[in-house]
Amino acid sequence: MNESMYKYMKVGIIHFMAFPDTMKGEGPVFETLQKILEDEFFNAVEVSWVKDDSVRDKVKNRLEAAHVTVAYGAQPRLLTTGFDLNSFDESLRRKAVDTIKEGVDEAYYLGAQGIAFLSGKYPGEENKQKAMELLCESIQEICDYAKSKGDMLVELEVFDRDVEKKSLIGPTADAVQLAEMVKKKCDNFGLVVDLSHLPLLNETPEQALIPVKDHLTHVHIGNCVVKDKDHVAYGDAHPRFGIKGGENDVPQLVQFLRVLFDIGFLNDTNPPIVSFEVKPLPNESPEVVIANAKRTLLEAWARL
Repeated sequence: MNESMYKYMKVGIIHFMAFPDTMKGEGPVFETLQKILEDEFFNAVEVSWVKDDSVRDKVKNRLEAAHVTVAYGAQPRLLTTGFDLNSFDESLRRKAVDTIKEGVDEAYYLGAQGIAFLSGKYPGEENKQKAMELLCESIQEICDYAKSKGDMLVELEVFDRDVEKKSLIGPTADAVQLAEMVKKKCDNFGLVVDLSHLPLLNETPEQALIPVKDHLTHVHIGNCVVKDKDHVAYGDAHPRFGIKGGENDVPQLVQFLRVLFDIGFLNDTNPPIVSFEVKPLPNESPEVVIANAKRTLLEAWARL
Protein backbone atom coordinates (compact mmCIF):
# COMPACT_ATOMS: atom_id res chain seq x y z
CA MET A 1 0.00 0.00 0.00
CA ASN A 2 1.62 3.23 -1.20
CA GLU A 3 -0.85 5.54 0.50
CA SER A 4 -0.52 6.56 4.13
CA MET A 5 -2.36 4.38 6.61
CA TYR A 6 -3.53 7.55 8.36
CA LYS A 7 -5.77 8.21 5.36
CA TYR A 8 -7.81 5.12 6.24
CA MET A 9 -7.58 4.76 10.01
CA LYS A 10 -6.68 6.45 13.27
CA VAL A 11 -3.72 4.53 14.69
CA GLY A 12 -4.18 4.05 18.42
CA ILE A 13 -2.88 2.14 21.40
CA ILE A 14 -4.51 0.96 24.60
CA HIS A 15 -2.62 2.80 27.32
CA PHE A 16 -3.58 0.58 30.25
CA MET A 17 -2.47 -2.58 28.43
CA ALA A 18 0.85 -1.18 27.25
CA PHE A 19 1.47 0.01 30.82
CA PRO A 20 -0.37 -2.59 32.93
CA ASP A 21 0.66 -0.97 36.23
CA THR A 22 -2.14 1.51 35.50
CA MET A 23 -4.85 -1.13 34.95
CA LYS A 24 -6.60 -0.43 38.26
CA GLY A 25 -6.76 3.31 37.68
CA GLU A 26 -3.78 3.96 39.91
CA GLY A 27 0.00 4.08 39.57
CA PRO A 28 1.92 6.13 36.98
CA VAL A 29 -1.12 6.91 34.83
CA PHE A 30 -0.10 10.41 33.82
CA GLU A 31 3.60 9.72 33.35
CA THR A 32 3.08 6.71 31.10
CA LEU A 33 0.31 8.37 29.09
CA GLN A 34 2.70 11.25 28.49
CA LYS A 35 5.07 8.84 26.71
CA ILE A 36 2.33 7.81 24.29
CA LEU A 37 1.16 11.35 23.65
CA GLU A 38 4.70 12.45 22.82
CA ASP A 39 4.83 9.83 20.05
CA GLU A 40 3.42 11.27 16.81
CA PHE A 41 2.93 7.72 15.46
CA PHE A 42 -0.32 7.61 17.42
CA ASN A 43 -3.24 9.87 16.60
CA ALA A 44 -5.58 7.94 18.89
CA VAL A 45 -5.30 6.57 22.40
CA GLU A 46 -7.55 4.44 24.60
CA VAL A 47 -7.58 5.28 28.29
CA SER A 48 -9.47 3.92 31.28
CA TRP A 49 -10.47 4.95 34.78
CA VAL A 50 -8.32 7.35 36.75
CA LYS A 51 -9.22 7.18 40.41
CA ASP A 52 -7.39 10.29 41.61
CA ASP A 53 -9.30 13.50 40.76
CA SER A 54 -6.19 15.62 40.38
CA VAL A 55 -4.52 13.07 38.11
CA ARG A 56 -7.69 12.83 36.03
CA ASP A 57 -7.65 16.59 35.55
CA LYS A 58 -4.02 16.43 34.36
CA VAL A 59 -4.86 13.57 31.99
CA LYS A 60 -7.77 15.55 30.53
CA ASN A 61 -5.62 18.59 29.92
CA ARG A 62 -2.81 16.59 28.35
CA LEU A 63 -5.19 14.69 26.05
CA GLU A 64 -6.62 17.97 24.84
CA ALA A 65 -3.16 19.39 24.19
CA ALA A 66 -2.02 16.28 22.29
CA HIS A 67 -4.68 16.60 19.56
CA VAL A 68 -5.50 12.87 19.54
CA THR A 69 -8.77 10.98 19.21
CA VAL A 70 -9.70 9.50 22.59
CA ALA A 71 -11.58 6.31 23.39
CA TYR A 72 -12.37 4.89 26.82
CA GLY A 73 -11.89 1.26 27.76
CA ALA A 74 -14.13 0.27 30.67
CA GLN A 75 -13.01 -3.36 30.61
CA PRO A 76 -10.86 -2.91 33.78
CA ARG A 77 -13.95 -1.72 35.67
CA LEU A 78 -15.37 -5.22 35.17
CA LEU A 79 -12.30 -7.45 34.99
CA THR A 80 -10.73 -6.17 38.22
CA THR A 81 -13.99 -6.19 40.21
CA GLY A 82 -15.78 -9.33 39.06
CA PHE A 83 -18.90 -7.37 38.10
CA ASP A 84 -20.92 -9.05 35.36
CA LEU A 85 -23.36 -7.38 32.95
CA ASN A 86 -25.30 -10.59 32.36
CA SER A 87 -25.16 -12.04 35.87
CA PHE A 88 -28.23 -13.88 37.11
CA ASP A 89 -27.47 -12.23 40.47
CA GLU A 90 -29.33 -8.95 40.08
CA SER A 91 -27.18 -7.11 42.62
CA LEU A 92 -24.02 -8.08 40.75
CA ARG A 93 -25.53 -7.09 37.41
CA ARG A 94 -26.65 -3.80 38.93
CA LYS A 95 -23.13 -3.06 40.14
CA ALA A 96 -21.80 -3.79 36.66
CA VAL A 97 -24.25 -1.40 35.01
CA ASP A 98 -23.56 1.29 37.58
CA THR A 99 -19.77 1.14 37.19
CA ILE A 100 -20.08 1.37 33.39
CA LYS A 101 -22.35 4.40 33.83
CA GLU A 102 -19.64 5.93 36.00
CA GLY A 103 -17.27 5.12 33.16
CA VAL A 104 -19.56 6.95 30.73
CA ASP A 105 -19.33 10.07 32.90
CA GLU A 106 -15.54 9.79 33.08
CA ALA A 107 -15.28 9.11 29.36
CA TYR A 108 -17.26 12.25 28.54
CA TYR A 109 -15.07 14.26 30.90
CA LEU A 110 -11.91 12.99 29.17
CA GLY A 111 -13.30 13.76 25.72
CA ALA A 112 -13.74 10.16 24.56
CA GLN A 113 -15.79 9.41 21.45
CA GLY A 114 -16.70 5.93 22.64
CA ILE A 115 -16.73 3.62 25.65
CA ALA A 116 -16.05 -0.12 25.35
CA PHE A 117 -16.53 -3.03 27.74
CA LEU A 118 -17.09 -6.79 27.65
CA SER A 119 -19.89 -9.18 28.43
CA GLY A 120 -20.05 -11.29 31.55
CA LYS A 121 -19.37 -15.00 31.88
CA TYR A 122 -20.85 -17.65 29.60
CA PRO A 123 -23.32 -19.62 31.78
CA GLY A 124 -23.61 -22.68 29.56
CA GLU A 125 -25.74 -23.32 26.49
CA GLU A 126 -28.88 -24.06 28.47
CA ASN A 127 -28.77 -20.61 30.09
CA LYS A 128 -27.30 -18.67 27.18
CA GLN A 129 -30.48 -17.06 25.88
CA LYS A 130 -31.46 -15.77 29.31
CA ALA A 131 -27.95 -14.34 29.72
CA MET A 132 -28.23 -12.70 26.29
CA GLU A 133 -31.47 -11.03 27.34
CA LEU A 134 -29.93 -9.76 30.57
CA LEU A 135 -26.86 -8.46 28.70
CA CYS A 136 -29.09 -6.73 26.16
CA GLU A 137 -31.06 -5.10 28.97
CA SER A 138 -27.86 -3.90 30.62
CA ILE A 139 -26.43 -2.48 27.40
CA GLN A 140 -29.63 -0.73 26.41
CA GLU A 141 -29.71 1.00 29.79
CA ILE A 142 -26.08 2.09 29.30
CA CYS A 143 -26.82 3.26 25.75
CA ASP A 144 -29.76 5.34 26.95
CA TYR A 145 -27.63 6.86 29.69
CA ALA A 146 -24.80 7.72 27.30
CA LYS A 147 -27.21 9.25 24.79
CA SER A 148 -28.81 11.41 27.45
CA LYS A 149 -25.45 13.14 27.90
CA GLY A 150 -24.21 13.43 24.32
CA ASP A 151 -23.25 11.46 21.24
CA MET A 152 -20.81 8.93 22.66
CA LEU A 153 -20.77 5.47 21.09
CA VAL A 154 -21.28 2.43 23.35
CA GLU A 155 -19.27 -0.61 22.25
CA LEU A 156 -19.01 -4.24 23.29
CA GLU A 157 -15.72 -6.03 22.68
CA VAL A 158 -15.82 -9.66 21.54
CA PHE A 159 -13.78 -11.95 23.84
CA ASP A 160 -13.04 -15.68 24.02
CA ARG A 161 -15.68 -18.21 25.07
CA ASP A 162 -13.71 -21.13 26.50
CA VAL A 163 -10.02 -20.26 27.01
CA GLU A 164 -9.53 -17.49 29.59
CA LYS A 165 -12.18 -14.79 29.86
CA LYS A 166 -14.91 -17.35 28.97
CA SER A 167 -17.27 -14.56 27.99
CA LEU A 168 -20.82 -14.80 26.78
CA ILE A 169 -19.78 -12.74 23.73
CA GLY A 170 -18.15 -14.75 22.42
CA PRO A 171 -18.49 -16.34 19.00
CA THR A 172 -19.33 -14.08 16.08
CA ALA A 173 -22.82 -15.51 15.58
CA ASP A 174 -23.76 -14.56 19.14
CA ALA A 175 -22.17 -11.12 18.75
CA VAL A 176 -24.36 -10.48 15.71
CA GLN A 177 -27.47 -11.67 17.53
CA LEU A 178 -26.74 -9.41 20.48
CA ALA A 179 -26.07 -6.38 18.27
CA GLU A 180 -29.37 -6.89 16.49
CA MET A 181 -31.18 -7.19 19.83
CA VAL A 182 -29.61 -4.02 21.28
CA LYS A 183 -30.09 -1.96 18.11
CA LYS A 184 -33.83 -2.58 18.08
CA LYS A 185 -33.97 0.22 20.66
CA CYS A 186 -30.53 1.88 20.53
CA ASP A 187 -28.70 3.37 17.56
CA ASN A 188 -25.51 4.29 19.46
CA PHE A 189 -24.16 0.76 19.83
CA GLY A 190 -21.38 -1.10 18.05
CA LEU A 191 -18.98 -4.04 18.30
CA VAL A 192 -15.22 -4.17 18.82
CA VAL A 193 -13.31 -7.04 17.18
CA ASP A 194 -9.77 -7.85 18.31
CA LEU A 195 -7.30 -9.74 16.12
CA SER A 196 -5.82 -11.14 19.36
CA HIS A 197 -9.06 -12.95 20.14
CA LEU A 198 -9.61 -14.63 16.78
CA PRO A 199 -7.33 -17.64 17.43
CA LEU A 200 -8.92 -18.03 20.88
CA LEU A 201 -12.31 -18.26 19.17
CA ASN A 202 -10.94 -20.46 16.36
CA GLU A 203 -12.20 -17.94 13.79
CA THR A 204 -10.57 -16.51 10.67
CA PRO A 205 -10.66 -12.79 9.87
CA GLU A 206 -13.34 -13.49 7.28
CA GLN A 207 -15.45 -15.44 9.78
CA ALA A 208 -15.05 -12.81 12.49
CA LEU A 209 -15.44 -9.63 10.43
CA ILE A 210 -17.76 -10.16 7.47
CA PRO A 211 -20.87 -11.10 9.56
CA VAL A 212 -20.42 -8.06 11.85
CA LYS A 213 -19.61 -5.50 9.15
CA ASP A 214 -22.83 -3.57 9.78
CA HIS A 215 -22.13 -3.41 13.52
CA LEU A 216 -18.33 -3.00 13.59
CA THR A 217 -17.22 0.36 14.98
CA HIS A 218 -13.76 -0.25 16.43
CA VAL A 219 -10.84 -2.67 16.03
CA HIS A 220 -7.93 -3.89 18.14
CA ILE A 221 -4.82 -5.62 16.84
CA GLY A 222 -2.50 -7.84 18.83
CA ASN A 223 -1.28 -11.36 19.47
CA CYS A 224 -2.07 -14.39 21.64
CA VAL A 225 -0.83 -17.86 22.54
CA VAL A 226 -3.36 -20.68 22.36
CA LYS A 227 -1.61 -23.95 21.50
CA ASP A 228 0.78 -24.22 24.48
CA LYS A 229 -0.97 -24.12 27.86
CA ASP A 230 2.40 -23.98 29.64
CA HIS A 231 3.48 -20.85 27.79
CA VAL A 232 3.94 -17.79 30.00
CA ALA A 233 1.62 -15.82 27.70
CA TYR A 234 -1.05 -18.52 27.21
CA GLY A 235 -4.58 -17.24 26.81
CA ASP A 236 -5.69 -13.65 26.52
CA ALA A 237 -2.36 -12.09 27.54
CA HIS A 238 -1.77 -9.91 24.45
CA PRO A 239 1.97 -10.60 24.14
CA ARG A 240 4.19 -8.85 21.62
CA PHE A 241 3.90 -9.71 17.95
CA GLY A 242 6.17 -12.53 16.82
CA ILE A 243 6.64 -14.12 20.23
CA LYS A 244 7.65 -17.78 19.98
CA GLY A 245 4.50 -19.89 20.15
CA GLY A 246 2.29 -16.93 19.28
CA GLU A 247 -0.44 -16.85 16.66
CA ASN A 248 -0.15 -13.41 15.06
CA ASP A 249 2.64 -11.61 13.26
CA VAL A 250 2.96 -9.61 10.04
CA PRO A 251 1.22 -12.15 7.72
CA GLN A 252 -1.84 -12.47 9.99
CA LEU A 253 -2.09 -8.71 10.37
CA VAL A 254 -1.92 -8.30 6.59
CA GLN A 255 -4.83 -10.70 6.17
CA PHE A 256 -6.83 -8.95 8.89
CA LEU A 257 -6.30 -5.52 7.32
CA ARG A 258 -7.25 -6.81 3.88
CA VAL A 259 -10.61 -8.03 5.17
CA LEU A 260 -11.15 -4.71 6.93
CA PHE A 261 -10.66 -3.01 3.57
CA ASP A 262 -12.92 -5.53 1.82
CA ILE A 263 -15.85 -4.83 4.16
CA GLY A 264 -15.34 -1.07 3.92
CA PHE A 265 -14.31 -0.59 7.54
CA LEU A 266 -11.01 1.04 6.63
CA ASN A 267 -12.04 4.09 4.62
CA ASP A 268 -10.97 7.63 3.75
CA THR A 269 -14.30 9.27 4.59
CA ASN A 270 -14.50 8.55 8.32
CA PRO A 271 -11.31 6.73 9.36
CA PRO A 272 -12.01 4.44 12.35
CA ILE A 273 -9.79 3.73 15.34
CA VAL A 274 -7.47 0.73 14.98
CA SER A 275 -5.60 0.29 18.25
CA PHE A 276 -2.75 -1.91 19.35
CA GLU A 277 -3.62 -4.07 22.31
CA VAL A 278 -0.22 -5.29 23.44
CA LYS A 279 1.01 -6.03 26.94
CA PRO A 280 4.62 -6.54 28.07
CA LEU A 281 5.51 -9.68 29.95
CA PRO A 282 6.92 -9.10 33.45
CA ASN A 283 10.53 -9.05 32.20
CA GLU A 284 9.85 -6.88 29.15
CA SER A 285 10.00 -3.15 28.47
CA PRO A 286 6.70 -1.49 27.57
CA GLU A 287 8.53 0.89 25.27
CA VAL A 288 10.16 -1.94 23.35
CA VAL A 289 6.87 -3.85 23.04
CA ILE A 290 5.25 -0.68 21.69
CA ALA A 291 8.09 -0.25 19.17
CA ASN A 292 7.62 -3.90 18.15
CA ALA A 293 3.94 -3.23 17.45
CA LYS A 294 4.69 -0.15 15.38
CA ARG A 295 7.23 -2.03 13.26
CA THR A 296 4.74 -4.85 12.74
CA LEU A 297 2.02 -2.51 11.49
CA LEU A 298 4.40 -0.61 9.22
CA GLU A 299 5.59 -3.83 7.62
CA ALA A 300 2.05 -5.20 7.27
CA TRP A 301 0.87 -1.98 5.67
CA ALA A 302 3.75 -2.07 3.19
CA ARG A 303 2.64 -5.56 2.12
CA LEU A 304 -0.98 -4.63 1.40
